[in-house]
Amino acid sequence: MADKDADVSTATHTNPLTRKLNKILETRLENDKELLEALKALSTSFGENSLRTRRNLRGNIERRSLAINEDFVQAFQAVKEELDNVYADVKDMNECCLDMTNRLKAAKEQTHDLINQTTSLQAESQKLQMKAQVADAFLGKFQLTPAEIKVLRGVRGTSLHEDFFKALSRVKQIHTDCKVLLRTNQQTAGLEIMESMALHQEAAYERLYRWAQNECRTLTGDSPDISPLLSQAMEAIKDRPVLFKYTLDEFGTARRTAVVRGLIDALSRGGPGGTPRPIELHSHDPLRYVGDIMAWLHQAAASEKELLQSLLKKCSDSEDQFQDILGHVTEGVCRPFKVRVEQVVVSEQDPVTLFKLTNLLKFYQYTMGQILSKDAALLAVVEEMNVLSRKMFFNSLSCHANKLLDKVELPPPDLAPTLSLTQTLDLLKDVLASHNSSVVPVDDKKQDFKQILTCVVDPLIQMCSVSASRLNAIDMAAYMVNCIYQIQTTLALYEFTDERIEMLQGQIDAHVDTLVSEQASFVLTRVGLVHLYGIVQQHQPKQGPLSSLPDLDSLTVKSSMTRFDSYLASPDSLTLPQCTLVLSGKVREAVKKQAVDLICSAYRQMYEAITIPANEYREPGSIVPRTPDQVVKLLS
Repeated sequence: MADKDADVSTATHTNPLTRKLNKILETRLENDKELLEALKALSTSFGENSLRTRRNLRGNIERRSLAINEDFVQAFQAVKEELDNVYADVKDMNECCLDMTNRLKAAKEQTHDLINQTTSLQAESQKLQMKAQVADAFLGKFQLTPAEIKVLRGVRGTSLHEDFFKALSRVKQIHTDCKVLLRTNQQTAGLEIMESMALHQEAAYERLYRWAQNECRTLTGDSPDISPLLSQAMEAIKDRPVLFKYTLDEFGTARRTAVVRGLIDALSRGGPGGTPRPIELHSHDPLRYVGDIMAWLHQAAASEKELLQSLLKKCSDSEDQFQDILGHVTEGVCRPFKVRVEQVVVSEQDPVTLFKLTNLLKFYQYTMGQILSKDAALLAVVEEMNVLSRKMFFNSLSCHANKLLDKVELPPPDLAPTLSLTQTLDLLKDVLASHNSSVVPVDDKKQDFKQILTCVVDPLIQMCSVSASRLNAIDMAAYMVNCIYQIQTTLALYEFTDERIEMLQGQIDAHVDTLVSEQASFVLTRVGLVHLYGIVQQHQPKQGPLSSLPDLDSLTVKSSMTRFDSYLASPDSLTLPQCTLVLSGKVREAVKKQAVDLICSAYRQMYEAITIPANEYREPGSIVPRTPDQVVKLLS
């Protein structure tokens, strides 16, 4: 049974009609766009749905298809004709090209040698062009143009311009570049070019030197201008040291003449239009006269330095030559300056003026030393005049001191300093005051102070000693204290005098000791205790008690102590007149205090000697009623 069903199913699947029906049933018309389009086209050509129409449907479709194909044939007939024409044209062109190709082949075969020769000539032409370019580059690098040669050689006496220095720089560069050729196979060319450039270079330097020399000769005005071309010329000519030196010498000679002429004009004529006035008009005033000359020289040296710096501003390594030329320029004024200053210094007698001149010259020596080298002649002359002025100053001080010792004044009755001492101290004040106001180094000031004080103070002390030699000890001490005190107070106003003030203080202290001793002795003498004090100091125990010695009995000692009590009531009544004449209040107080100390010390010794039982004084309390401490308190 199962086999039977399988046979039926197989028969059904193999039936064509069944397959078509199944295929039609399985077809999805909405998805088949071509079928839909065909159906739409069919619907337009299918009219009435009848048997006849259906039977004629195939014939209508075939007729319609035939009409469409006939339309296509007619349309493509025109296209075919056009394509035939194009084909004919292309064929003619092909034949023409083949003909041209054949002809070209024939021409190529005929011109092959010519082409090879042309190619060879073109390659040779390229090589020649390259060689020409190399030759042009070589000539441009290692040869001067006619214009540059003309600029370098020029005409003697004509002015230079910027192109000359450019051409000279190019010559130097070519000469330097030739060294590269000497290291290659072109040594002959290098040597020839170097020789040629050397000739051009020497001619150029000769012209440059002549021009620079002439320019320097014209720089003789008071304030000439250095042109940029001249500075550039000095930079260029520096490669020839000999020519450079000669040119600088020419400049130095011109400027030396100008400076000397300027100084003479300033001395005798003054400035333009008479302002400033001639310096010689102030020759009666040594300080102003020398100061004006030095100020002019300082300004001139500074101006010449600036002028020389402007000339050599592009020559960086010529400092030694710079200083040599500057020294040469300023050397010309040495003689007129020296003659005038030397005349002023030698004829001047006033120590203060001489000392001011010394400081003035020393100041300008240091100031101009910042401009000129230490070997400059002008600086040496200024130093020489400074030494001369200093020497004349100390000679003047020495003469003054000698006059003091030649004619010594006697001390006045009031034991005050003499007039000559006062005048000399006034002179010393003026000297030291002028030194304080001077602008010189501290070490030099200190050395000058020391020498001045030695030259003045020591003779003054010696003069005072000689003047006081005929006085008694106490008058001499008071007089010397007053004189030394006057000197000390004068020196105290100035620096660098501490050492000398200490020495003077030591001398004052020595004379104060004399005054103190005399004042204490005066008091003890007036109260009658000198003899008693002397015996007490020399008494020895083996001599027996003090009360047993002559003049040391109780009544005599008590009488002296009574007078001493009177002194304690009025200590100032027993002051030495010489002590009151001492000018320094501080010294007077010191004398008074030290004298009181001596008196109290003497009283203490006598008090102890009287109160000792071994000296056998009865009722010592009635003899010396006051203790030493009470005496000190009363006198302090």
